[in-house]
Parts: sequence; C-alpha cells; structure tokens
Amino acid sequence: MRPLRSVTGAVAVLDRPDVDTDQIIPKQFLKRIERAGYGEFLFFDWMKDPDFELHRTPDAAILLAGRNFGCGSSREHAAWALEDYGFRVVIAPSYGDIFRTNSIVSGLAPVVLDPGQIAEVREALRGRNELTVDLERLEVRHPDGLRLAFELDAHAQETLVRGLDHVARTLTRAGSIEQYERDHTPRFDVRALAL
Repeated sequence: MRPLRSVTGAVAVLDRPDVDTDQIIPKQFLKRIERAGYGEFLFFDWMKDPDFELHRTPDAAILLAGRNFGCGSSREHAAWALEDYGFRVVIAPSYGDIFRTNSIVSGLAPVVLDPGQIAEVREALRGRNELTVDLERLEVRHPDGLRLAFELDAHAQETLVRGLDHVARTLTRAGSIEQYERDHTPRFDVRALAL
C-alpha cells in the first residue's frame, strides 16, 4: 500500500445519499482475487448514463459524496474500485462502517465533513474545481482560502500516511516478535509442523 500524505486534485461530486457497495461495484465483477482492474466497473450501471455525475470530471482524485456512502455489503472491492478508478479520497458526511474500515486498509481516505462544511466546499468548487486533502495536518484546503479541519483517529491516520496494510503494520513489530520468540519456550514443538 502506498503512503497517502496529501492529495491535490479535481473533485467529482456525487450528491446521492445511501450509495451502497453494490452500486459502487456490482456483484458480477467480483470474480477475481487481485485488487487491480476494478476501476473500469465502478458505478457500472450508472456510468451508462451520459449525464452521470462522474463523467463531468473524469480525472478527479477526490470524490465528494452524500451521507451514508458505502453502506450495504462488506465487499472490500468497493474501496479497490474507487482507488483503481483514480480516487484517493472520499469526502462525505458519513460512511458505512465496514466500507470505512476497508477504505483505510486499502489506502483510500474516508474524510468526514459535516453537511455545512460540505456546502462550503461545494460553493468553493464553483470558482475553481480543486481541493487539497492533507492527511498529516487533517485539513481540507481550497486555493481560494477555505480551510476545514477534519478528524481521523490516530490508527487510521498512521495507516494512511505511512501506507501500512495489515502485513506492513505487523512487520513494524518484527524486532519485538523475534525477541518474544527468543524469550518464550513454545508450549509444544512447532518444528514438527514444518515438515
């Protein structure tokens, strides 16, 4: 997973509440096990509509979404599809809990702003469609001066900023793990399991 310290880019606005994971990536595309290649199927049914919101800003790095984004099933493919399409950050008033967790461990930042702040962002975007989302300073900035602080728990922030998936986080403790194994005798002989 690559570190995500700050993202500056265009913003795609998807002002729809309760967008569930089956709308983000329909079930018929969940047949592969690798994380790449899902972007072409993002919002598959909606993309058929030439007036669909994402067609207005095809190179956006930031998605501004409605409340309860990513609700529904627990498919981590939804976060993978958004990232593979080119999004690095989603800003919304709220998220489905499982989607939020899957996003963080996939390297996609789920930023929460309240509805009033989102209205301020939308107004600022009318002048210039660009935002910076700084995950180290926990701040959303617009070139015209708008600055909004957001919260992210320390674990999520470290995961994103340092690019730590579950394996990488475990490896940061390799020294402690090795020390523990040297200092503690196993309850049974594990060498027999290696045969």
